[in-house]
Amino acid sequence: MLLKNPVIVFASMVLFAVTVAAETPSKLDELPAPLPPPDPVAYDEALEPEITIIQRKDATVEEYRLNGRLYMVKVTPVVGKPYYFIDRDGDGLMESRISALKNPLQVPQWVIFRW
Repeated sequence: MLLKNPVIVFASMVLFAVTVAAETPSKLDELPAPLPPPDPVAYDEALEPEITIIQRKDATVEEYRLNGRLYMVKVTPVVGKPYYFIDRDGDGLMESRISALKNPLQVPQWVIFRW
């Protein structure tokens, strides 16, 4: 009969929760000290891309090179939104055209080894 009363059931659940919480030891004192931040990376000019800007009558073309290899071209027309040509696999051919109007999901890709 007592368990059918919602007030008594709620009060017993609260009393049980408080009792369990009071008996549980605190583990905050056992946390390890945080690691120090990593050393800053020294500036390396070889990591910066070379950008060549070509002004035309109808557009501005920016060529991005890294270690002498062309990997991206940005074309900014006089009228309209800029678009990009990207060399995705490093063979020197620009396979992808990406526009600001249609911006598909681009997964980051890095060259790990090259031979």
